[in-house]
Amino acid sequence: MNKLFKVAAASMLLMATSPYAYAQEIIQIEAGENIQESLQEALILAEPGSTIELPAGKFSFTGALSLDVPNITLRGAGMDKTILSFAEQKTGSEGLLITSDNVWIEGLAIEDTPGDGIKAKGVDTISFINVRVEWTGGPKAENGSYGLYPVESKNVLIDGNVVIGASDAGIYVGQSQNIIVRNSRAEYNVAGIEIENCYFADVYDNVATHNTGGILIFDMPNLPQKGGHSIRVYNNKAVNNDTANFAPPGNIVGTVPMGTGIMVMSNRDVEVFGNEMAENASVNMLIAAYPREYNDPEFNPLPRNIYVHDNTYGRGGWAPDGVAKEMIEPKTGLPIPDIVWDGAVGGVWAAFFGPDDEDAIHIKEKDGTTFANLDFVYDMIVPWNAGIDRDIEDYNGSIPPRDPIVLPQDKAGK
Repeated sequence: MNKLFKVAAASMLLMATSPYAYAQEIIQIEAGENIQESLQEALILAEPGSTIELPAGKFSFTGALSLDVPNITLRGAGMDKTILSFAEQKTGSEGLLITSDNVWIEGLAIEDTPGDGIKAKGVDTISFINVRVEWTGGPKAENGSYGLYPVESKNVLIDGNVVIGASDAGIYVGQSQNIIVRNSRAEYNVAGIEIENCYFADVYDNVATHNTGGILIFDMPNLPQKGGHSIRVYNNKAVNNDTANFAPPGNIVGTVPMGTGIMVMSNRDVEVFGNEMAENASVNMLIAAYPREYNDPEFNPLPRNIYVHDNTYGRGGWAPDGVAKEMIEPKTGLPIPDIVWDGAVGGVWAAFFGPDDEDAIHIKEKDGTTFANLDFVYDMIVPWNAGIDRDIEDYNGSIPPRDPIVLPQDKAGK
């Protein structure tokens, strides 16, 4: 610990402000050529409850960092002041891997990792606050997949962050439970914000712009946690998503058309409201089934019990891309309606008469909002009577409101 300067031990102040911190010590990392060694040493040897502070400056790292000590705060001087650059990284892939509980990351930037920016796996209570993750060379397939990447975790707080240039999703929360993503900005990623195979998430007050797709709520087969549900997406701006899809071949996000505002795929109990969607050239709001073949008997590919209401729609659908151009435009013409549902349902009865109430698509928007049910399943059954349903009034309804997500670390007001 010779390179670490211990400022204070057993800080009663920290004990008073955080229910998690043991307040063992504050460790200040000094700027210098050995900052990588000093920081990794601190991440290994810090006592639970410690705060590790990083100085302002831009520092180059050649290897991945890891944290496996619980109850740690890692804090920089600000997302534009403390910059950890991994452009010269030789070992590992992600910038920082976290595998311990009760971790708080705040006020720093991670740049140019060959893999993911910050990954947290199997963690109970993880917070990313005012963190920037960026690939500074612009959108490229060679960029890392995910910027902020909590997976198989619970009690996830993502607040006030900026993520730029991820080749999959800027902010990706996967197979996790109890999640808040708010006040963050995602731009020039393939997917701005993606919530995949998750239970109980609130996504609000974010800006997703200049991505391929703004905000994606997905469920996928063949993953340990599937059956994503209970997601609220509200008061976000999903605007000007105009970056060509640069995902590496084979990624599911590689199918997202450039110019998608908000997309819900194969999930249930999803409420989308109060959002602004505009200047998305393919479609502002898309509801769709999982489009690929799969071998997972427990997986349900259909979107179910989806409620879209009280959103604001600007221009959209004037120049569709990819599957929107190939499969939607031929049925709807241009411009593509504000809200599109592919009409994939389970069974002949549902194809003719619609899903049961607990699986239905509900829409309540102001007059003038345009809509299309593409009726893909119905058209396969009776192709001679193929068509689309544009009557938005047929989908009037709602789902029961859900209480807001409350996280233990958010209540702490750390």
